[in-house]
Amino acid sequence: MCRTLSAFPTTCLERAKELKTRLGIFLHKSELGSETGNAGKLERGSNCTKESRNFSEDVLGWRESFDLLLNSKNGVAAFHAFLKTEFSQENLEFWLACEEFKKIRSAAKLASRAQRVFEEFIRSEAPKEVNLDHETRELTRRNLQAVTVTCFDAAQGKARTLMEKDSYPRFLKSAAYQDLAAQASSASASPCSCSLAEPFHT
Repeated sequence: MCRTLSAFPTTCLERAKELKTRLGIFLHKSELGSETGNAGKLERGSNCTKESRNFSEDVLGWRESFDLLLNSKNGVAAFHAFLKTEFSQENLEFWLACEEFKKIRSAAKLASRAQRVFEEFIRSEAPKEVNLDHETRELTRRNLQAVTVTCFDAAQGKARTLMEKDSYPRFLKSAAYQDLAAQASSASASPCSCSLAEPFHT
């Protein structure tokens, strides 16, 4: 529930703590967020450095574009927790698995990981089956015959589009994000720019 600006905490540290608490709404019981127990230390007023990521700007940036959300560790954790409430977190988990897959340099590891990703997300009746059309599923299956870092590109693109067109707009309209954004707007409008020394880790 949104509050008036006059009701917001008055000090930089209090506002930062409030934002951290609001993010906790998303991360509650989230697998990605469960590792955020040792959250980054809060820096006070004059100790804020240019290298510190401005948490308020981070939160507000999520509504600017889906890319900004996916490039934010906090954003990914919050979005994942939201998707869990809709029982559709497999799309994001698959997208993240593909991003990790692309970083593998060993051919042997690439092949074994590709098989695991396929078994977990792509094959029919997979434990976290992603909603793909038959064509894309078969193309991905064929790609596994000669594994490269691009073998999941088509499927990953479909999952991303589905999230961006469907889940992302609902995330932005959710009461939890609206509340968090209101807090972030208040903090960013203040002369004291509240930052987190280290972002929440996922």
